[in-house]
Amino acid sequence: MCSDKLLQPDLVLGNSVLSLTSEILQKYQIQGLVLDVDETIVSIRDSQASPELTAWVEEIKNVASLWLVSNNLKQERISRIGNSLNIPYIAGAGKPSRRKLKKAVDAMDLPVEKVAMVGDRLFTDVLAGNRLGMFTILVEPISNHGLGFSKYKVRTLEIWISQVLGISLNLTN
Repeated sequence: MCSDKLLQPDLVLGNSVLSLTSEILQKYQIQGLVLDVDETIVSIRDSQASPELTAWVEEIKNVASLWLVSNNLKQERISRIGNSLNIPYIAGAGKPSRRKLKKAVDAMDLPVEKVAMVGDRLFTDVLAGNRLGMFTILVEPISNHGLGFSKYKVRTLEIWISQVLGISLNLTN
């Protein structure tokens, strides 16, 4: 894969992870999801899942295996979220490293191309998933809660750099 294409998501939702439906997963023949945590499924300030996310997880579990893989080093926080959703998890993943993603995919016992990496960041989530050969899905951050101006500056910079490189972030599904 050409290096600039490593930042190209296979699917750009243009909305939060809650808009990822079982119909979309079936359309792309996705049987497993590796979910980023911070700003993908919960706000960085939250240590528990919202009722909406919990309902989404229960629906998606009917069609796909789920794992949480987070760069966050706070094991206690990630474990609380994973345990509350009954989803296995890995904290301190070091994305864009592939190592912990591969561990999650191997645990699902699915072909890597049938597992999607879902995240809100190009230079960690999408890059790591593409490096491993996964289907990659870019979502909008789950919430902003008036925070994260600096976080969104990083995401804005990532998007700008990717567009300079010719990466398409047009909405697809």
